[in-house]
Amino acid sequence: MPTSEPRPTFGDDLPEVVVAPVAPPSVPIKPTSTPSSKARRTEPDPLPPLWSPTQFFTESPPWLFSAALHMLIVIILGLIFIAPQTRDDLVLLFDYYESEDPLSAGGDFDIPLDSPDQQLEDALVPEPVPQIADPVALSPTATESPLLARAMPLTSDPIQLALSGREQGMQQALLDAYGGTAATQRAVLEALRWLARNRSKNGMWSLLGPYEDGGRNENAEAATAMALIAFQGAGYTPLGDKHEPFTDIVSRAWTGLLSKQDADGNFFQSGQGTSQLYTQALCTIAICELYGMTGDERYHDPAQRAIDYCVSVQAPEGGWKYFPGTGSDLSVTGWFVMALQSARMAKLSVPSPCLTNVEEFLDSVSHEYGSRYSYQTDSGPSLSMSAEGLLCRQYLGWGHKDERLVRGTNHLLDNLPEWTRDRDVYYWYYATQVCHHMEGRHWRTWNDKMKVVIPQHQVQEGRERGSWDPQGFRWNTEGGRLFITCLSTYMLEVYYRHLPIYQLELIGGGL
Repeated sequence: MPTSEPRPTFGDDLPEVVVAPVAPPSVPIKPTSTPSSKARRTEPDPLPPLWSPTQFFTESPPWLFSAALHMLIVIILGLIFIAPQTRDDLVLLFDYYESEDPLSAGGDFDIPLDSPDQQLEDALVPEPVPQIADPVALSPTATESPLLARAMPLTSDPIQLALSGREQGMQQALLDAYGGTAATQRAVLEALRWLARNRSKNGMWSLLGPYEDGGRNENAEAATAMALIAFQGAGYTPLGDKHEPFTDIVSRAWTGLLSKQDADGNFFQSGQGTSQLYTQALCTIAICELYGMTGDERYHDPAQRAIDYCVSVQAPEGGWKYFPGTGSDLSVTGWFVMALQSARMAKLSVPSPCLTNVEEFLDSVSHEYGSRYSYQTDSGPSLSMSAEGLLCRQYLGWGHKDERLVRGTNHLLDNLPEWTRDRDVYYWYYATQVCHHMEGRHWRTWNDKMKVVIPQHQVQEGRERGSWDPQGFRWNTEGGRLFITCLSTYMLEVYYRHLPIYQLELIGGGL
């Protein structure tokens, strides 16, 4: 049978071992411990100590401690949400729908609008817009951020999408993306309400009144076109919901303005001669936008005739000035380029030679390798003409990375909007559009200033609430309060008036 180690025992059951005496012989003694008898003790062993948690660290094998530690780390990491460091591109979905919350329950805008109208205000004024850190800034190549392309059907014509930001379903997305605020949108609302209060009895507008600080000369066609451009910039057309408060106003104004157009497409029928082509350009912008926004065939023929007349009165040197077919200056020419661009947005016919001739004229008034521009060939460059010239270049095909365009836009950033005496709203209007099309740092820098300065100085109370006082502006006596108010409104609508040119180029071949 195999042997085993002795079972530990406690107490008196251990046998006593007697050995031979050494001296004296009669006294027995107990033997000392030997290895073979180690377990046979006359005293009980002490009780084993209670287990302590520290024994895990002192007595456990190293591999067990390592496994437990790694398991704990895995569990902790599994409970932590690690936000991705990538940024999703903003996708703008072009989904047109009727708002369930109309601008108001309607009303007669011939009565004063100074009383609060919360329903109207809620419809146009968004909640405070979070500031997004350059969500759609173009990279230097302008092709690494195809934000709009992902949302567009392949059959869409990119240039026709330029006006689609005015749709109610798009305005808020574009305000968020390009830095608009509740203050900028509220200022637009107040400006439109001021325009609504200050119509003539025939539904059109006047440069002379009934408001204070009117212009020097009357031009009802130009005044009406400018007001309509402001309403259309916010998305209002005669085809809008009949319960929306501005629909009837816009409809009546268009009835009046279209009655002024003759068979050749010319809108200017009376007034000072030097205003004729300014008037034609403004009216053409308005009617082309209207057709582009609505697609209503009733507006196709008036729009095409207006463009045909514009082309027919282009001067030989490539621009336009005060009288049909005679002389060119950049101030008038810029308005005609915008009219031609509005026609292209509406997919109307614009002859290519007309655009080529404009480029030749722009070359003749360019300075510093095309980065700055002058009023005429025999004058020096100015801020307002430089901004207007650069916008024309953008519309006529200069690329986002064009060194001349970048250098010129940098110069605009050296001259941000400041509310000083002799301020130039004409310059601000054109520079706002140039920087918006450039996007990125150019737009951030310009918009950070513009979106504060313009709303801050809008009239906040009294009969002229919603307008801008023309005193202190250059050319304040020419166009008066309506002219200054309309240009200021256009600037605050810039977030959605036109989609940025270089974003549209990403969709399908440019403009």
